[in-house]
Amino acid sequence: MFTGLVQERGRLVEAPTASGQGGRRLVLGHSTELSERLSIGASLAVSGVCLTLVALEPGRSTVELAPETLRRTTLGDLETGDAVNLEAALRVGDPLGGHWVQGHVDGTVEVVDRRDLTAHRELTLSLPPEMAAWVAEKGSVTLDGVSLTVAGVTETSFDVALIPHTLEVTTLGDRSPGDVLNLEVDILAKYLQRLIDRRSAGDSSD
Repeated sequence: MFTGLVQERGRLVEAPTASGQGGRRLVLGHSTELSERLSIGASLAVSGVCLTLVALEPGRSTVELAPETLRRTTLGDLETGDAVNLEAALRVGDPLGGHWVQGHVDGTVEVVDRRDLTAHRELTLSLPPEMAAWVAEKGSVTLDGVSLTVAGVTETSFDVALIPHTLEVTTLGDRSPGDVLNLEVDILAKYLQRLIDRRSAGDSSD
């Protein structure tokens, strides 16, 4: 479990390598301080995707991507030198400053507009029809691992506002129209939609 508060930006330090059954491995460079929070087998959110560490050195982690991860997220497009947002899994006693984030990406969305407002910025992103019911104004979403509040929503798009700190410490400061981001919606929205669908289908067990 994560909060969507990015701890630092890492970088892909080697070319991705293939692993068994169509998967892929990524070697990420990051601070030694982050290494101290990690261990082999631990979870690490990489641009919003919960991944398992299969190797660890000071300032360097190797993570495994399953074929499903490659299909559903942007991580399959990473190349050597690309930056990623990193967050270690929550520990007991850690502050909950963002919202409950699982690192289970629902799909990808495209940046369709960017508005620079002096030190702040607003992004408009596409909203796929199958996710429209899960995104609400003033609700929470996670974009490339960053917990954000929805500033506005239409049937086909939604807006988020980025403060200077977010622009500085995450990869969202580099995003422009045409870029594709990983989206995870609020887990409560998905469970509520599931309950409504079952009741609409006449399932009385709920």
